[in-house]
Amino acid sequence: MRVLIDANVLFPTVLREIVLGLAETGYFEPLWSERILEEWRRAAARIGEGEIGEVEVDAARRRFPDAMVQVTAGTMDGMALPDPDDDHVLAAAIDGHADELLTMNLRDFPTNALAAHGIIRRDPDGFLLEAFHADPARTESVVSSVLRIAGSHGIDVSSPRRVLKRARIPRLGKALYAH
Repeated sequence: MRVLIDANVLFPTVLREIVLGLAETGYFEPLWSERILEEWRRAAARIGEGEIGEVEVDAARRRFPDAMVQVTAGTMDGMALPDPDDDHVLAAAIDGHADELLTMNLRDFPTNALAAHGIIRRDPDGFLLEAFHADPARTESVVSSVLRIAGSHGIDVSSPRRVLKRARIPRLGKALYAH
């Protein structure tokens, strides 16, 4: 399964690392465009983490050298998304032959606009919850690894469910840590 990852999933860090960790296990093939990576860099710079953003983007490129999608000139012609600034994301999904678009921005990617191109819109929490149900051990291993690394960087991970809720994936947190 090929999944185009929107910038709002690549930033913040915990969410991105869980998503990309699952990609490393072979659960899906990640895709992005140069413009999506630039949006990620700008988001990091807005909170004063510009250098960190550069390093993280470069690391993602090295981890997934085949993820880059080149958007062709005419792909955006005739698109009518609610926010024209998002046309490039759909264009990258189309040119990358994505099966799914992983985004937090559900309102600006109407299902009918994506379905016309055979693309399914997914929110990260639902996507990750589905991955958990498909293979609980794999998902739990990825999340545990990400939380362990986050803890080594000074993030309070004493309540993993709270960390996942802050990362905007509360249903995954509930499924993993309901007990």
